[in-house]
Amino acid sequence: MEPGGHISQVHGKTDGLKKSEHNALAQLYNRKATRNRFIDAHLGRQLSLLSRRLNRQIGLLIDRNGNITHVIVGDAHQIFIPDLTRHRAGGNRFRGLRLVHTHLRKEALNQDDLTDLSLLRLDTVVVVHAAMNGEPTEAEFAYLDPQAKEGKKPWKVEKRKSVFDWPDDFLVFIEDIESQFSKKDKGTKIKGKDGVILVGVGTKTKGEAHSSIEELARLADTADLHVLNKHLQMRRKIDSKLVVGKGKLQDILIEAMQLDAKALIFDQELTPSQLRNIATATNLKVIDRSQLILDIFAKRAKTREGKLQVEIAQLRYRKPRLKIMPTAMSRLTGGIGGRGPGETKLEINRRRADERLSKLERDLKKQSKVRQEQRKRRTRNQVPQVSLVGYTNAGKSTFLNTITHSKVVAEDQLFATLDPTSRRFRFPLDKEIILTDTVGFIRNLPKELMQAFESTFEETTMADLILHVVDAGDPEMDIHIQAVEETLTSLGADQIPRMVIFNKCDTIDAEERTECLLKYDGLMCSAITKENLSTVIEEIYRRLFHIQAQPKP
Repeated sequence: MEPGGHISQVHGKTDGLKKSEHNALAQLYNRKATRNRFIDAHLGRQLSLLSRRLNRQIGLLIDRNGNITHVIVGDAHQIFIPDLTRHRAGGNRFRGLRLVHTHLRKEALNQDDLTDLSLLRLDTVVVVHAAMNGEPTEAEFAYLDPQAKEGKKPWKVEKRKSVFDWPDDFLVFIEDIESQFSKKDKGTKIKGKDGVILVGVGTKTKGEAHSSIEELARLADTADLHVLNKHLQMRRKIDSKLVVGKGKLQDILIEAMQLDAKALIFDQELTPSQLRNIATATNLKVIDRSQLILDIFAKRAKTREGKLQVEIAQLRYRKPRLKIMPTAMSRLTGGIGGRGPGETKLEINRRRADERLSKLERDLKKQSKVRQEQRKRRTRNQVPQVSLVGYTNAGKSTFLNTITHSKVVAEDQLFATLDPTSRRFRFPLDKEIILTDTVGFIRNLPKELMQAFESTFEETTMADLILHVVDAGDPEMDIHIQAVEETLTSLGADQIPRMVIFNKCDTIDAEERTECLLKYDGLMCSAITKENLSTVIEEIYRRLFHIQAQPKP
């Protein structure tokens, strides 16, 4: 019997074993290793003799109490470690298991051994060399090195001349290694923030790919995450199975272990199969750009309508991924990528997901009717509707606050405004407009959000004039303007009269202002310093009241 009362199971390549050989391997579960020895001499001899008898590598996984949790048999060249998902012994960094296995040809620890050490977070990997007569000879072991520099191999390999002369205390050794890692982590972790590694793949230009992953870093910061490192790989096309190549993913996972990262965040939207394949290779959370944006929206939603919209978007995103439960999706619920009003309700099966989605959509329609009634009243009163749109963090809320003397939340973060806010603005001669601040746009805005926020985006499609607010000092201004234009087209708002306002003009010099205005037809202003705001207001008035508006499509 294995510890815990389970039937003894020999893992690995058991085909071709005789019943007596199988029984001899299963009997290893009855042994107990010496707790404070890497491998005691008697167990090492028994393992070596049996390995030579079968002409196969044999491995044992041993916990810190000396219990043998897994007996593994391979072929003459290698062994394959079984799934250890359910075995959660040990601390945060280490699994609390050491692997001891034989080599038959005096070969050194290979890359598979070292990769298993890293990715499985084993305490150590010990190789015992079995001589032709079955006696154990020299040994070699590897462990994770707390002194390893970033970008270097995270392990260290040492040799011992004989298993019979190995006095080192294993428990003292592993406790010292854990203590060093703990001190190292305290110096690098940011309190209250989980560490993450960003992964992006570029298939077009390197500049565009770099810009996208930098934006992903800002999204991560907005979600209160600590970016430990960013990996950008240029490829002809995205790998259909793992997004990045197998070797690259393995390097990233090893680094994640080294930096004690909690999650991998991919800049692309992962298909359900990609999510499953990547999640199978690691114990980390695996989320993509879309889920990170959904996570931010979930944190920002304050109103009843906003919370409904976010939960609908979360359900639509997760529903096709529910079939990969429980292993991959269990890492997506709670914490990073699992925040928001639907956190507990999303852990449901597909049938219940459909039922929940239908109910939410009915509730959202009721909420939308309130917004529709407000629009009808505005239309009856013949009050012009002006919608503020722009890339996230362009300064729309600050602009609204400045000209209407309001106190709408305005922060230097992505998606600071989620729920639409409308304010009245009075011109001279008693002319009034309704100015509405909308959610900021972003590249590759998840389609689930676009669908769920349809009623909110109607504020833009029903406007008499759209004010496209642009951050004049944004180095990615051209890309962001294009992203907003594409989003307006997808909403069917591209025919509505539009006015471009270059906000934050106080952050650029006169030459940059001239270049910008030569390239785009717009007005410069600063919502903070109020520079040129009166000119902007006059132009809004002229377009709304002195020139007949174009009929709406």
